[in-house]
Amino acid sequence: MTAEANWRIGVDVGGTFTDMILVDRRGDIRVVKVPTVPSDPAEGVMAAVGKAAAEIGVPVEGLLGDCALFVHGSTIATNTVLEGKGARVGMLTTEGFRDSLEIRRGQRDNPWDHRTPYPPVLVPRYLRLPVRGRVDRTGAEDAPLELADVDAAMRVFKDEGVEAIAVCLFNSYAGDGQEVAAARRAEAVGPTRWVSVSSAVAPIAGEYERGSTTVLNAYVAPRTVGYLQALNRRLEERGLKSPLLLIQNNGGAVTVEHVADRPATLLLSGPAAGVGALSYYAAAAGTSDLISMEIGGTSCDVILMTAGKVAFTSNLDIGGYACVLPSVEVHTIGAGGGTIARVDAAGMLQVGPQGAGARPGPACYGLGGTEPTITDAQVVLGRLKPGTYAGGAVAIDAALAARSIESKIAKPLGISVERAAAGIIRLMDQKLLQAVQRLSSERGHDPRRFTLVAAGGAGPLHGGTVARALGCRHVYLPRLSGAFCALGMLHSDVRHDYVRVHFIDLDRADPRGLETIFAALEREAIATLHSEGFVDGAARCERALDLRYVGQQWDITVPVGAAFDPATIRRDFDAEHDRLFGHIQPGGIIEITKARVTGVGRLPPLSPGAPPAAEGAARPTDRRKAWIDETSGWQDTAIYDGGGLAPGHRIEGPAIVNEQTTTLLVGRDDVLVVDKSGNYSIELGGVAE
Repeated sequence: MTAEANWRIGVDVGGTFTDMILVDRRGDIRVVKVPTVPSDPAEGVMAAVGKAAAEIGVPVEGLLGDCALFVHGSTIATNTVLEGKGARVGMLTTEGFRDSLEIRRGQRDNPWDHRTPYPPVLVPRYLRLPVRGRVDRTGAEDAPLELADVDAAMRVFKDEGVEAIAVCLFNSYAGDGQEVAAARRAEAVGPTRWVSVSSAVAPIAGEYERGSTTVLNAYVAPRTVGYLQALNRRLEERGLKSPLLLIQNNGGAVTVEHVADRPATLLLSGPAAGVGALSYYAAAAGTSDLISMEIGGTSCDVILMTAGKVAFTSNLDIGGYACVLPSVEVHTIGAGGGTIARVDAAGMLQVGPQGAGARPGPACYGLGGTEPTITDAQVVLGRLKPGTYAGGAVAIDAALAARSIESKIAKPLGISVERAAAGIIRLMDQKLLQAVQRLSSERGHDPRRFTLVAAGGAGPLHGGTVARALGCRHVYLPRLSGAFCALGMLHSDVRHDYVRVHFIDLDRADPRGLETIFAALEREAIATLHSEGFVDGAARCERALDLRYVGQQWDITVPVGAAFDPATIRRDFDAEHDRLFGHIQPGGIIEITKARVTGVGRLPPLSPGAPPAAEGAARPTDRRKAWIDETSGWQDTAIYDGGGLAPGHRIEGPAIVNEQTTTLLVGRDDVLVVDKSGNYSIELGGVAE
């Protein structure tokens, strides 16, 4: 950042809205929301930029020209996979390993379900072509690479209209010479410039996982990288001088240039920004044990932070395809404001995972949608008032909401519209509860010691109910809930991850050998950070080891210090293994499988000033009947304007607070408090100690 630049901008492209956060040099924050344009997400981004410039009274060129930091998060890579709209991929494999991608691991999420088919393999067999040559497990060459086989494969790829190529040769994680040579030949004579190399994308052991990750990288590359490069050009043409930064799976930012060869690192781009948001709100919430439940228009993303640290994983499942890249552990379900409710053939009420999207959206938006959604149910229950929302981006019509629920839910079930709407919300709350439990109690954490952060445009309407079911005492509701991830992007550091496979027993490991590996990875990380302008204290490295008991298939990542101490590493590994699985092997042989280095470039954190304290008691602006929960039913509810609430205000439920980007629901026995930072905290009543 330069001293002259004034603005920092974070943009999150979601399924329904594109959210933009602008922060000026004083730390003051402005929010802009516009509808997402699914056919061209860049249009939504530029529309948000244009709207923001108009609101502050400057031309677009003036806003972007005075921008120090522009960070972007998008679901375009994820949607490319989920919608099956990726590139036509050809794959080069070592002779004899042509079918490893389709064989997979033979594992199923449900071991009793033998009938549900796997998702279709992304590269059909006739485009998975073998080449002769072999590297052994040490990286030494057993048989030379036959470049004639590469040339023959390229002729087939040209004839078949291949748009991207994945190169995954056996044992290339140990020695990449043959793979690099094959990739260079493919780039020289092949039909496309999009060539993904497994030793660069995912240099890990495990032929299927490495191959699947490389294929995913190739599959999303043309659409994702093409979009980002085009957006970067459009922003530069309109005045942006700083490089466009992108949020990766690991929650850190990276430039378009550095992500061009590894676009698979953007598969969790938007949700991963929740890490930065949790770090931002931890101080204000008064605890570093937080669970975020960020609910937008199409999905709910859950992240758990304990003692200020967020769990990471290297085993992602994206639409049924394995991806082994360092990622924030995010659990996502199809449950958002636009999630559709329906009655199935058995006469049972179902909610999701299908959604109404940005167009046509919920029925109450009046944009042509007829399917009842969560938002329509909230309107029928009096929680959302008809009128304009999101700065005029949408307008809600209560009659359309009631009509959709009556025709599609109430009449088929033979119940009232209000009861049907309440059933939709109850089922939604149950799905959200299970999503939070997936990352808390199922991971060995007691959710009662956490504060639930209910965020997203729809989160604060469900936070109290879900937190009470979890046994939490407090719910934290950011005032800017509807732009949670966009704000998190501006509180995220630049991050690069490096890994080296290294198999050896922990107790037999040579400290000097490990130091050599760590030092090499750190040199690579520091060089990259220096090239991006991070020097001295702004650049740092963190070390970790992947470990497992001998005979196990999956690893656990354990942070390590500068000095190699096997006893400390064993203690930390055993503690994590016990938390995850409920047992350890006392005195068991622990095996090192990989060394990891994370390079972090520190960006200036957000530091907004405290808003002025409240003067006098909070006063409602309206009252109306609203359905609070199953126990309380319909209640005469006080309605408050969030713009009139300030630090020190205290509101007893039941109450509804209308904010700029969200709506808050306060239960009958709950108390809402505005804290010193201007955000909201709910003290839940009736929660057992």
